Amino acid sequence: MARITIPTTARLPSSLRVDASNPVVAKVLNRLSRPSLLSLALDWLDEDNQALSAPYLRAEEDDEDEDSGDFYPPSSSLSELRELYVESQSRKGSKREVVDRILEGDWRHGLTMYQLAMADLQYLYDHPTSQKWSAYRIVPLRLPETEADAEKPLRPDGRSLDIPRFHPSTFLHSLQAQVLPDVKAHYNFDRHKDLPLLMLRIFILDSPYNTDPAVPGRAGERSTVGFESSRTVYIAFPDASPHVYISKSQTAGPATAGEAKSLRSLVIEGIPKALSRPRERYALKSTSLSTRNMAELLHRRGPGRTNAAAGGWSIYADEKKKQSPLDTVLPTPPLSEADEGDSISPLDETSRKRALSPETQHREKASKRRKLVAQARFGDSAKIDDGSGVERVDVVMDDPFPSAASLAPDDGDVVDEQDGDASGHRRTTGGRRSLIEKEFLQEAEAREDAQDPRDVDAEQDKDGPRWRPEVRLTFHGSHVFAGLRQLVEMGVIDGERMPGWMTGEEGVTIGAVRDGRIRGHKGSGI
Repeated sequence: MARITIPTTARLPSSLRVDASNPVVAKVLNRLSRPSLLSLALDWLDEDNQALSAPYLRAEEDDEDEDSGDFYPPSSSLSELRELYVESQSRKGSKREVVDRILEGDWRHGLTMYQLAMADLQYLYDHPTSQKWSAYRIVPLRLPETEADAEKPLRPDGRSLDIPRFHPSTFLHSLQAQVLPDVKAHYNFDRHKDLPLLMLRIFILDSPYNTDPAVPGRAGERSTVGFESSRTVYIAFPDASPHVYISKSQTAGPATAGEAKSLRSLVIEGIPKALSRPRERYALKSTSLSTRNMAELLHRRGPGRTNAAAGGWSIYADEKKKQSPLDTVLPTPPLSEADEGDSISPLDETSRKRALSPETQHREKASKRRKLVAQARFGDSAKIDDGSGVERVDVVMDDPFPSAASLAPDDGDVVDEQDGDASGHRRTTGGRRSLIEKEFLQEAEAREDAQDPRDVDAEQDKDGPRWRPEVRLTFHGSHVFAGLRQLVEMGVIDGERMPGWMTGEEGVTIGAVRDGRIRGHKGSGI
């Protein structure tokens, strides 16, 4: 009797096999290097993985003469096959040889979804910058207190310190409930080999089935859906951190930008729903930090003390240093310890001053001054060899064009209404701000955070139209902030007048600058 396959809402099982002749399978394996392929095959041959990655072995009752014409005759036991791959690690050879043996020999009956997930993750470990990640913060939502509040959308609760409890199996069960019934997903958790991360690979296939009809057969054979339309997205959960890293969607074949964005939006909407429980609702808030460097994400949005101590404040994030900005004793000036170690005798110093011209001495003094400024602005961060670089920073200047009144010179510390301040109040331009003025500024910033940016712009421009020039800045490079630090040390950028967001202390890669302060994309980030 023929088997009957019906649509289901279940996920793709890890034991589902994909035919070895499928071009997508060969594409996944050909991305790996020869050492990675051999290491991956040995992992498949482990005793703990035999339920999901068993190879093709010769049965004891079969005659060896039947396989005499086989280019890759099957082995009789797992131990024999392991020895073969271990010997291959010690000798030279081509990657094509290993791929052919896997697809035409030891796993000729196909690879399971679990094996394909392991191959994809191995490529991610071999090429850490192959994915572009975006960091999101898990924020609790304020529950409604009245019936009127229940009709309004829930807002983030900034005072709550609650974080959701995470259990992988429960999370996957809740996340599967958010998947549409006409698509099927395969989930695979894996612990990162080098970083404190729990990786989740989500493989999505456009099919209502979770059995063999969901995947195509041999090349040229018609199936319910093409395997080339599959999409893969990664989610990383850092240890002891209320953040989630989500990668961009990747497809096995050609895909439009709309499909990738729709899948990403579904994942972003599904994660907080899977983490939520009754009377405990959560949401994902963008932190405006996107990079291919996973170490930078852990540095900026991880469990350490560097989350809120970037740029010049990074010197206080080191647990070995006991200095604090509240100390009554002044700390040791930067670079002074190095100067003490390189001190020379007074006689050599005198002869050196005689040998150097005044211009050379002036250049050396200016160079040392620039290094001191760079050390003060960037601290211990933004160094070429720190391994925490971002590749791109996009900034939009959202400040209005300065008017004639704002460009007029000030005659004193106090400016009246006649001097260009149309607010009807007296304001001070020098000295410290009073506590009352500080409170007004904090209230204005709080209102600005709660409002839509367009409403804020309309409120600021109600006295008259103010022209805002469209100025966009984009920094490219392997380590953007390290390059900016070098430009400060070379004197190309004035380190004393440089805004703080150029040092990376705000921890955002996408934002808009307003009143000298950067805010994350769409109001997030700060």
